[in-house]
Amino acid sequence: MLEKIVIANRGEIALRILRACKELGIKTVAVHSTADRELKHVLLADETVCIGPAPSAKSYLNIPAIIAAAEVTGAEGIHPGYGFLSENADFAEQVERSGFTFIGPTADVIRLMGDKVSAINSMKKSGVPCVPGSDGPVGSDMIKNKEIAKRIGYPVIIKASGGGGGRGMRVVRSESALEEAIAMTKAEAKAAFNNDVVYMEKYLENPRHIEIQVLADTFGNAVYLAERDCSMQRRHQKVVEEAPAPGISEELRRDIGSRCAKACTEIGYRGAGTFEFLYENGEFYFIEMNTRIQVEHPVTEMITGIDLVKEQLRIASGLPLSVKQEDIKVKGHALECRINAEDPKSFLPSPGKVLHLHAPGGFGIRWDSHVYGGYTVPPHYDSMIAKLITYGETRDIAIRRMQNALSETIIDGIKTNIPLHELILEDKNFQKGGANIHYLEEKLGIND
Repeated sequence: MLEKIVIANRGEIALRILRACKELGIKTVAVHSTADRELKHVLLADETVCIGPAPSAKSYLNIPAIIAAAEVTGAEGIHPGYGFLSENADFAEQVERSGFTFIGPTADVIRLMGDKVSAINSMKKSGVPCVPGSDGPVGSDMIKNKEIAKRIGYPVIIKASGGGGGRGMRVVRSESALEEAIAMTKAEAKAAFNNDVVYMEKYLENPRHIEIQVLADTFGNAVYLAERDCSMQRRHQKVVEEAPAPGISEELRRDIGSRCAKACTEIGYRGAGTFEFLYENGEFYFIEMNTRIQVEHPVTEMITGIDLVKEQLRIASGLPLSVKQEDIKVKGHALECRINAEDPKSFLPSPGKVLHLHAPGGFGIRWDSHVYGGYTVPPHYDSMIAKLITYGETRDIAIRRMQNALSETIIDGIKTNIPLHELILEDKNFQKGGANIHYLEEKLGIND
């Protein structure tokens, strides 16, 4: 087992990693910006290193500073969490070259799966179903591009190969709009990702967003841990997640899950990862793979009883998976609400001092948060301040527990999106299960 690691992140995920390390007897080094001296995990870590001022570019994205922190503290590994440098292949490569263990997949695999075109090609070779598309980058030959679009069938969507987070994509509903859409997406992709490669796919009108959690070790073992439904989204950002996904049979789960596990083995994946799919009319269509721990990993932990972060640490330590596929059983249902420091109507960030905090409790309630009474939420980073997770023997019980937990939560001094979550949980169509990715925006009257 690794003896000491650097936690190269902040907020709730940094605290989550620290807790796992404590259970495994691993010493922790919390790196932080000048704005984050009072973070919970910083106060609890064995050692701390300030790596720069508040702006992320000068601290949490400062690769030399993070590696230097590992050097001066004698750490053996670096856990990137999610966001920031977690899917940066150059970072993973520099960590390994500097003699440390990167707690995640290899740089080559991150690059392979970070590029949407190469990721889709790899998945097709492994038998993972993909959205009908251009089967490669879209070039400058518009006659050929129009032929591809006609073959796929309108509407189509133009996507940036290096994109993510809902940026670098445009829906095209007619041939007359194709050329301009390609040009605009290329320009946006170049500006946002320094990569103007784009590709074309069939645009699915009313899909759900369903993802498969996987774990793989360095001994050729890979398992899938059921699926999550992340269809409640705003501006392509997940708001509520749940596991398992309503309406997915055990047979379908086994089919798509085994394909994902097989793909992990074939590309040489290690660690925790997530295959993201659009799901429509009983069919899965691969869209991307996240080569890191996900924000919504707790719902999978709740229905399987497997600690995903501890598995990450075990794998990085050179140990085999602690479970086999036949050991993994899905039991009950779990929901997660992302609690953000933001206005629930305008969605504008609401940083500031938390005057009073009362976290919910009770059977089947989990509160993952770095926030405490007296803590000041800084304006420099993502607005998520907590994740509220509930578990129930059935989906209905998990929903009722979430409604109770939301009503018990008190966060004074800043605005939060708790009213939005209460609105979603009360919605009859959400309660039925199976709403598509456009449902929440349509309910809120949001137009892209």
